[in-house]
Amino acid sequence: MVTSPHALASSAGVEALRAGGSAVDAAIATGAALAVLYPHMTSVGGDAFWLIYEAGSRRVRYLDGAGRAARGAGIDWFRSRGMSDIPLRGFLPATLTVPGGVASWCAAHEAYGRLPLARDLAAAIGYAREGFPVTGRLARWIDSCAKENVLNAHALELFTPVGEVPRAGDKLVNSALARVIERIATAGHEGFYAGETARSLAAFSRAGGGFFNEADFAAQRAEWGEPLSASYRGIEIFETPPPTQGFTVLEMLNLVEPYDLAAMDPLGPELAHLLIQAKQLAFHDRDRLLGDPKYQHVPVERLVSKPYAAERSRLIRADRALAWDLVPSYGTLTGDTVFVAAVDAEGNAAALIQSLYFVFGSGVVAGDTGIVLQNRSAYFSLDPQHPNRLEPGKRPLHTLIASIALKDGRPWQVLGCMGADGQPQIHLQSYVRLIEFGFDIQQVLEAPRWLSGRFAIGDPRDLLNIEGRFPQASVRELERKGHRVNRWPDWCELAGHAHGITIDPRSGMRVGGADPRSDGAAIGY
Repeated sequence: MVTSPHALASSAGVEALRAGGSAVDAAIATGAALAVLYPHMTSVGGDAFWLIYEAGSRRVRYLDGAGRAARGAGIDWFRSRGMSDIPLRGFLPATLTVPGGVASWCAAHEAYGRLPLARDLAAAIGYAREGFPVTGRLARWIDSCAKENVLNAHALELFTPVGEVPRAGDKLVNSALARVIERIATAGHEGFYAGETARSLAAFSRAGGGFFNEADFAAQRAEWGEPLSASYRGIEIFETPPPTQGFTVLEMLNLVEPYDLAAMDPLGPELAHLLIQAKQLAFHDRDRLLGDPKYQHVPVERLVSKPYAAERSRLIRADRALAWDLVPSYGTLTGDTVFVAAVDAEGNAAALIQSLYFVFGSGVVAGDTGIVLQNRSAYFSLDPQHPNRLEPGKRPLHTLIASIALKDGRPWQVLGCMGADGQPQIHLQSYVRLIEFGFDIQQVLEAPRWLSGRFAIGDPRDLLNIEGRFPQASVRELERKGHRVNRWPDWCELAGHAHGITIDPRSGMRVGGADPRSDGAAIGY
């Protein structure tokens, strides 16, 4: 089974499985197809992280595909030009970090691929060369970004090819990107990080006075590591470690585990009020402490421990919203990402999360390469004392997280979503609904969500965004407790695209879910 935010991408993954591929082959096929079909959400110019469950050894592995800051990057460059923050859009964030996602595809394939890499990438190459259908969501985001003047000339030429925003059902072609992916298919890692693609990207950077160069591309590698895990109601939940914010999910679950959540109304104010406070506490820790662990110690063992949660939980109040001055203003806003879940016949599972950060990332297509470049580096701090400060070769704090849960030592859930700061909150609400209320995965994904924090430029940081399908009585009670509520539409794309696969512990059957807020599908056989 495969699930992702675009039905054609999920189909590409299932085709890889039918051809004898592994869960990793399927995830690469799906992720690469999404880099073509969903260019506003992901790209070969972005980053990626993986959790992979090995059925043979019954262990979960972590793969880091974060791009590193160019060697010529530094705080002084920005501060000498009067900048207190890295720009959110444009050429500077586009070239400040090297894209890391392709390196992770290649590393995962080397370890677990059964099909040739060219076979995994065939669907993506075909859609880029022959054209792909524009969905209504993609058309709306092209229109929005074009009107906001966030797309550079190369991006406008690519996504508005006749000078007009495409409509749903139109076809877009990206033949330059097809050539880029073909080089990866032929030469693997070197096909992107050396040769013509790397030279073209470096030349684009130099021409505009950017940061990355050929040496930065040559140095980029994906790295294997150990995931984070914690138990909740006897279920072992794995999340991606620093520099990602995965620890916040485990901390939040630890904070709420002592409460009798199953006795609460799933859409009631009592449950939402408790979970929101857990989010505030975990994000306070994130924004104080999270950075690249190779440059700054991140005390994750303590942060995901039960004793630490017991200490922090003393701040939770039943009657009033937690004081928001506990939550620093740094590091929020919406983000756009794709999540892919794949499970093969042997029970191996892959959870792949990849992203550009903002919609269309930096808004920059790198010259004639057809590659949309991310703006993930905008998450770096220019405060020299902050653990997430910009330094050469460093990975920025990442909102990207993926999750796998084991029940009785066997895989039970593969879960993930898009949404930047919303991602841990969606993980939290999803696991609570799965474990406490017995929802199936599709019920979880369709349930109305709340997301706490700033999800648009200019929003206050104490905003509680809540989908319109929440009962009005719950909203009124949350407001009475001091929450500042913003009503989203009944189905709001800002509430995230979440996807998941449940593996039935008795039968081994796969049950997949796809978020109706996306264009996705769960497909199995």
